[in-house]
Amino acid sequence: MTDTLSKERRSRLMSRICSTETKIEVEFRKKLWRFGFRYSKNSTKYFGKPDLALPKYKTVIFIDGCFWHGCEKHCRIPLSNVDYWYAKIRQNKNRDQEVVRFYKMHGWRMIRIWEHDLKNEKFIQRTIQKFIKSLCGS
Repeated sequence: MTDTLSKERRSRLMSRICSTETKIEVEFRKKLWRFGFRYSKNSTKYFGKPDLALPKYKTVIFIDGCFWHGCEKHCRIPLSNVDYWYAKIRQNKNRDQEVVRFYKMHGWRMIRIWEHDLKNEKFIQRTIQKFIKSLCGS
């Protein structure tokens, strides 16, 4: 099946996808900040370039976009260049697994959050509360 958009329009559309500073990512960071957590954002100093790194707590947070990380619910492969996109997303998933192994091996906590989950206010609250409880050991 062919793509319904022209090659130029598809290219323009894909180029507008932001990898950082998305609205929901900023909202999540603000809530963490209000709870008193200080972090580095998108630092290349940490393996896998986590969205947030909280070195004081040996924790990294990755916010995974549904398209780029192959969300079972929301990932829709473009109809043109299908082989490229399947390979690209498979490569991203493999890299995600490598990052998980790295942080487990080095004793860091790692939180992975799907983009679609961050749209839910209650999910954000629960995630932060769970994280705080895990730090307290209760």
